[in-house]
Amino acid sequence: MKKSNFAKKASSEDGKNMEWTKEAENKIKKVPFFVRKKVRLRIEEQVAESGKKTVYVDDVNAVRKRFVEKMDSEIKGYQIDTCFGHQGCPNRANTGDRLLKEIESILKKANLLSFLKQNVGKDLKFHHEFRVTISECPNACSQPQIKDIGIIGAIIPVITGKECTFCRLCVQECIDNCIEFKEDKNRPAIDFKRCAKCGKCTAVCPTGTVAVEEKGFRIQLAGKLGRHPRLAQELPGFYTENEVINIVQDCIAFYKQNSKHGQRFSEIFTQSDFNKMAAKAQRHKK
Repeated sequence: MKKSNFAKKASSEDGKNMEWTKEAENKIKKVPFFVRKKVRLRIEEQVAESGKKTVYVDDVNAVRKRFVEKMDSEIKGYQIDTCFGHQGCPNRANTGDRLLKEIESILKKANLLSFLKQNVGKDLKFHHEFRVTISECPNACSQPQIKDIGIIGAIIPVITGKECTFCRLCVQECIDNCIEFKEDKNRPAIDFKRCAKCGKCTAVCPTGTVAVEEKGFRIQLAGKLGRHPRLAQELPGFYTENEVINIVQDCIAFYKQNSKHGQRFSEIFTQSDFNKMAAKAQRHKK
């Protein structure tokens, strides 16, 4: 059987199907992962503008060269992305569609490109940009643990008073092994210290014994890679969309006030600052 020279179709940002040759797919994989998505979208946009529906290796080379040689023209001061939840991911715990639009609007209004040019100068690189990501479930495909602000869609489950049939589907579905049956109470119990708030147990329960108590978001702050990597630290609590937006605004204000020479958010955001942010976030909830 003759092998196809094409990889499977990928969906471009404007919703059109874009076909990539295998050579082009192999080439894009060599682009550093932290700009790969941005480069891929730019390639698809450029190919679509030329009236083509197939990406060849020459298209990848042309855009990649532009990114390397004219990086400053591609920098906008911030990066915001999301996972694949909106494309029909079965693990989606909460939707981040509105948040994505609201946060990008906030980032644009903050005029971070002018701020960085003033504090860094002409030698701007992608690693200077402020990074926000939304993952719509705790699987965290968009890597919120290494971004300035990582937002994770989540569900808080609750054990209701509805009668349990002992099907144990919730136990089977929980990959974190945080659900067990209490024989004396004839119902499941959740270990919330282990629970990642994915909501899978609520989706399979046929009786409503395990149900959704609240949908919301977890927030992680001040992660980064680079020469001195740091995992983000999670704010205590569970947040609504509006509360997430308030926290994002507070973080950007802090960043613009304290980053004087292009330091990343994680380089200036101390444990004391984190504690103050966490306390402020809790006050807003009351």
